[in-house]
Amino acid sequence: MDGSDGDSMSAQKRAAPRTELEPIEVTAFTSLDHLTMLSRSGQIVEASKTGFCLRVRRKDLVPRQFRETLSLKALEGDRVMLTLADMGLEISGTIKRTSRLGKDVFEIGIDYSQDAPEYWRECLLDLLPRPGGFERA
Repeated sequence: MDGSDGDSMSAQKRAAPRTELEPIEVTAFTSLDHLTMLSRSGQIVEASKTGFCLRVRRKDLVPRQFRETLSLKALEGDRVMLTLADMGLEISGTIKRTSRLGKDVFEIGIDYSQDAPEYWRECLLDLLPRPGGFERA
């Protein structure tokens, strides 16, 4: 994070500290409010028991309006769903913040849906891979 979009203020408002993760591939990042696929793919790079941080490349954004803009701020507040293909898991939540990390990457902060039980969120956090946690063959 570059801090240019008030990220330090957002960090102060977080209810739980984030844990850095080995990037987790996601597919079918979709807005439930607009019934529109937002991105074909992305990576979860941080998570906490309240939400996670998704990084999406500009070229993977589906709606042309977002591929051609410098901001995804219009998505803030949208209810979304995405799939963690390797885990066979769909996760839903609400976009709380967006920021641009350089020319071609966006970072999207998502809070889990209110109906996601706290114990489920804590268990998921324990299962997600940490950096260096897996040796690749």
